Amino acid sequence: MNATLCQAIEGKRVISFDYDGGPRTAEPHCLGVSREGHELLRVFQTGGFSESGNPVGWKLLRVDQINNLRITADVFPGPRPQYNPADKAMARVLCCL
Repeated sequence: MNATLCQAIEGKRVISFDYDGGPRTAEPHCLGVSREGHELLRVFQTGGFSESGNPVGWKLLRVDQINNLRITADVFPGPRPQYNPADKAMARVLCCL
């Protein structure tokens, strides 16, 4: 899945997937590994389900909980405001915008 996520990040392609109870659509910005060893994906979610009730905004997702990942034909223009490529949640970055 990491190669697919990096391909989406490098191509600025919107992804769709199931996560934590429902379908989501997002712009992937950074893939990395936490200090605890979990693979993480920082996205700007643009639609779909959200357990918090806020389906639009920055989300930090565990890669092992992403299901049915698809790269869509939609492209996004680049990093969203407030994107931080030096994301403190990630001890090691695998790929990012």
